[in-house]
Amino acid sequence: MLLVKTSNGQVEQFPYTLGDLRRNNPQTSFPKKIGDAILASYGIYHVMPEAQPEYDNLVQSLVRDPEPHNNETAVNEDTGETYKTGRWVIGYTVESKPQDQAEDAVRNKRDRLLQQTDWMALSDNTMTPAWASYRQSLRDITAQEGFPYNVIWPTKP
Repeated sequence: MLLVKTSNGQVEQFPYTLGDLRRNNPQTSFPKKIGDAILASYGIYHVMPEAQPEYDNLVQSLVRDPEPHNNETAVNEDTGETYKTGRWVIGYTVESKPQDQAEDAVRNKRDRLLQQTDWMALSDNTMTPAWASYRQSLRDITAQEGFPYNVIWPTKP
């Protein structure tokens, strides 16, 4: 369970725990299960993770954002002012891996795919042109213009 402590709609501490709440309020007796209303009275809210974006784990990393944000607002009907409703979420950022790590990962995948077809290159086998082309395309991966971040993988025959 992720929690955030807020003050005036801004993040004061993240992550925040129920232990932090109890330590910060030693003179307060809290129930064993602390409800959302009690948490909100202390400026503490649950943080829900946003859906993870798609990414290529060979050449990219998924990094959780450092702080949650409040993504819902409402309008006060009396004053017309916008205010945060207390729904806090934390998102993710997709970052490219360093060039050397991305190259290594793509080469490792290429090598595994080649290994899976090595038996076809044995002297007692006749390799079809489609398989020979596939193997050559795998060897040529590192020569592709987008290597390593935009590799077009050949289709296995």
